[in-house]
Amino acid sequence: MTTIVHDTAEAVCLCEEYSLYLKPTAKMTISVALPQLKLPGKSISNWEVMERLKAMVAPEQLSALRISKSTMDFIRFEGEVENKGLVKSLLGRLDGKSIKLSGFTDILKVRAVENKMDFPTRHDWDSFFRDAKDMNETLPGERPDTIHLEGLPCRWFSPKSCQHPDRPSEEVLTTIFQGFGKVRNVDIPMLDPYREEMTDKNFNTFSFGGHLYFEAYVQYQEYHGFTKAMDTLRGMKLMLKGDNDDGKAMACNIKVTFDTSKHLSSATVRQRRGREVQDREEKRNLKRVKRRHDEEQRKLQLRIATEERRLVLAHRNLESIRLIAELLAVKQQQQERERQEREEVERQERVRQEAELARLQQLEARRRKQEDELRRVEAEKERALELQRRERDLREKLLGNMLKKSSAGEAPEEGAADPPSLPGGGPVVQGICLKGRKGGKPKKPR
Repeated sequence: MTTIVHDTAEAVCLCEEYSLYLKPTAKMTISVALPQLKLPGKSISNWEVMERLKAMVAPEQLSALRISKSTMDFIRFEGEVENKGLVKSLLGRLDGKSIKLSGFTDILKVRAVENKMDFPTRHDWDSFFRDAKDMNETLPGERPDTIHLEGLPCRWFSPKSCQHPDRPSEEVLTTIFQGFGKVRNVDIPMLDPYREEMTDKNFNTFSFGGHLYFEAYVQYQEYHGFTKAMDTLRGMKLMLKGDNDDGKAMACNIKVTFDTSKHLSSATVRQRRGREVQDREEKRNLKRVKRRHDEEQRKLQLRIATEERRLVLAHRNLESIRLIAELLAVKQQQQERERQEREEVERQERVRQEAELARLQQLEARRRKQEDELRRVEAEKERALELQRRERDLREKLLGNMLKKSSAGEAPEEGAADPPSLPGGGPVVQGICLKGRKGGKPKKPR
């Protein structure tokens, strides 16, 4: 967790090149005893208690105050101040005092003590490596020479003008910590993409204030460098001083212990490198298998796509055949209808022609009949005319004969009566007239 530091008077230079300093941690534990709540549904506000505690230490300020534990009987706070010299003064203002909250008749007792430093001592690492049966103090990494640091901000350990400001550098880490002694080896696990421990421990998965944190191992060649670094880092937090002139800086609490896992021992390094090589080989094999699998999947997908395309084409062909069959059926039905209509038209035309032919035949028969009748009438007329002509000739002959006879017997028969005459003035011969009437009146043509 990073905090803003306003007073850098107690800071000790760690690496001036990267503006890193060490500042003593000043933490205290504040416990507030809670009264027995008699009314149901009534509770005590932690925020109000924190405000009362901040008011009790005024005009001084707590740089950080957070709740570490909360129960029905007490609330435990962890507070931090910027300067270690203020701890005793603030403890005097808080320890044994009381708080009166609004709405509660009981008072709340406050107890405050300085935090005990959780940092290994020289006796701790000496006894550990002396009593450990799997350690060989003659070998690097199996003796007290390696520092394990946790909670280091990534940006503070990245090279200047780097393209990846959130990526720490082993060279920067060596430069910063070689002030205590010559560094044999360093290791930042999060920089190794093949490290299995990277997935087991959350080296870079948590952040605060926009910074990422990482852990590191620093191994010194001499025991003196190790002890000097441990003694210097005891009870300290890391501080980054800004380039501006306002004196503000950023501080971060780090956890420092000695390595007990032989992380930088030769055997562990060889094992880790072998595991890394094996991991690389496995990753290459996995990539090869994945590439082969992807290729097979691609071919399978291509085959599936081809079969689907064939199926679609076959389906389309089937639909085309069905459509063509339906069109042919429709065409045949249309042709059948047209044929039936044509036959019907032809039949009607034949009937019409037959009716017309019958009508023409009737007209022809009637015309012939009329012509026959006309010829008969003409023949009758000619016969009647011939009869009239013969009658006229005969009448003229009879009349001539009668005139001849009358002129011959005119003298002796002067006194005899005159014969009947026709209206035209001629004599009527009865026998001839009667003979001429036997033919009857000629019929008129129809």
